[in-house]
Amino acid sequence: MRRVEHVMGFPVSVRIDDEDFPGQPVDELFAWLREADARFSPFRPDSEVSRLDRGEAAGPGPELREILDLCEEYRVATGGAFDVRPPGGRLDPCAVVKGWSVQRGAELLSAAGARRFCLNAGGDVVAAGGPWRVGVRHPEQAGRLCAVLDLTDRAVATSARYERGDHILDARTGRPATGLLSMTVVAPTLTEADTVATAAFALGAEGVPWAASRPGCEVFAVDAERRVLRSEGFPVAA
Repeated sequence: MRRVEHVMGFPVSVRIDDEDFPGQPVDELFAWLREADARFSPFRPDSEVSRLDRGEAAGPGPELREILDLCEEYRVATGGAFDVRPPGGRLDPCAVVKGWSVQRGAELLSAAGARRFCLNAGGDVVAAGGPWRVGVRHPEQAGRLCAVLDLTDRAVATSARYERGDHILDARTGRPATGLLSMTVVAPTLTEADTVATAAFALGAEGVPWAASRPGCEVFAVDAERRVLRSEGFPVAA
C-alpha cells in the first residue's frame, strides 16, 4: 500500500509492504495528523497552542503537556539554545510537534499490525522493519544527496537552512543559528530524532558532539565551513 497526502504544511507519504494490510489504519493515521495540526499548530488561531499562548486556556491538556515537557527538557539540555518560547516571542512547539505526532502515527500503524513500512513526513522518516534506504539531501544542491542510510526500526530527521533559510534561532542570543548547514540525526524514534536535530542545529558547531552524546543517537552534520562530521555508528549504506 502506498499513499501520499499534504498535511501539516508538507507531503506525508506512507508505504506498507505487508500483504493485504487494510486501509482503515492508514485513514486513521492521516486523520490523526490532521487532528494534531489543528490542535497544536501556532499558526491556527483556534488551536490549543494559540489559545494557551493568549491566556485563554486554564492549562494545557495531557498531550500538549507532554509536548511542553519535552520542550522544557531540551531547553535545559541545551542551556537555553533551544526554546519554543523565546523572550518576546510566541509559543511555537513545532520543532517537537512534528516528530512527536508522526511517531504517534507510526505507532498507530504498528498497533494495527503493520510490520514493514516507511512513513516519510517532509523528509523525516520512520522506518519499521527493513532495511530501508533513505537519502539525506545535500545542504546546498537540491538535486543531490550527501549520504544514503540503511535503516531498520529506526527514525531519521534533518534540520537545515535549505528549505526555510535561517529559521532556527539560538535562543541564547535571539539570532539565527548559522554554525551548521545541516544536521541529521538517527534515533530510536522520530520524536527524538527530530527534536535532537533541531536542538543541535540551534547550538551550532557545539551541537554536533552534544547530539552524538545523546543515548541512541547517531549524527551526520555539515558545518558552515562545509566540513562533514559523522559519528562512528551512523548507518551509512554500503
